[in-house]
Amino acid sequence: MLRAFLRTSRPAAAPTTDDEADVLLDAPDDRLAPALVAAARGEYGPAADLLAGTRENAEWEHRDRYATRLAAFARSRSEWLEHWCTTAPDDPGALLVRARLAVDRCWDSPARAELLRQVGPAVTAATEAGGPDPVPWCVALDTARGAHAGHAEFERLWEQAVRRSPHHYGCHVAALEYLAASSPGAHRECLDFAETAAQDAPEDAFVRALPVRAVFACLTRGGQVSGVVRARLDAAADRAIALSAAYPAADPWPAELRNLLTYVLVRLERPRDAAEQLRLTGPYVTSFPWDRDTDDPLGRFLQVRGSVRAAVRPRGRRGAHHPRSGHDGPLRPGDH
Repeated sequence: MLRAFLRTSRPAAAPTTDDEADVLLDAPDDRLAPALVAAARGEYGPAADLLAGTRENAEWEHRDRYATRLAAFARSRSEWLEHWCTTAPDDPGALLVRARLAVDRCWDSPARAELLRQVGPAVTAATEAGGPDPVPWCVALDTARGAHAGHAEFERLWEQAVRRSPHHYGCHVAALEYLAASSPGAHRECLDFAETAAQDAPEDAFVRALPVRAVFACLTRGGQVSGVVRARLDAAADRAIALSAAYPAADPWPAELRNLLTYVLVRLERPRDAAEQLRLTGPYVTSFPWDRDTDDPLGRFLQVRGSVRAAVRPRGRRGAHHPRSGHDGPLRPGDH
């Protein structure tokens, strides 16, 4: 039943001499997989137990990711969630997934701002039931951003989020995206916010990856990047490389960080560092960031992987071009 949400790769566009290992797109970890399998059968119990456990143990990063993935599954298979909400209408987990689903369904619509205002009651219900949980407030922040809420309203929601968890990654990403959207070209402001959040966070906090997310915003929102800012982009990438190294190789938990970092390193023309992140990523491909400009994130990943491997291949196996350092090779994900 896992085939419903796992896909294997097709051959990369640029073949290599290495054996092509299968890759998995958005593969669930060992805790989430049983809940998705049960949901495919129309059963909500394992999902309810999973989210209840993350709430009891204050595993906010896991709770955020699991709720997002469960909501994504419910976009095409919602019977189990409807049954859950009917059977346990006050369950904080059910309210959270329902709110995330409601927001996600509005996001790609041309009428997004108006639609998001209409789902406000579902988001409010999740925040009111959340207690110490910051994740519903992350959903609220995303809703406010998509609905073009003013600064005062966003700051009110932000205060509620950080009061519950001052270093929650998802809430910081929502704030970073709001800043980037409300102030086009505000590269320095985005980097300032991300760097401060990372510096203030504990060593094991995932929010320490926020600067590389700010780099992604800088690189994908247009505008020229000055030499001073370029140094900060490289420093943010180096910080994320150190964070990635703290996790085991071929682990689904840091997969999104490593996919994002690979994207950024390619854009920064650092193919050797990108190749190392690809090695650490193993088979785990995530839709973000490869879905930024394509409906085929897996295909984009495979194309970029092939290009990175070609760029770092020894001279005798690559042809005439030979990279001078880990910072060269004009590879750009959007060029494929």
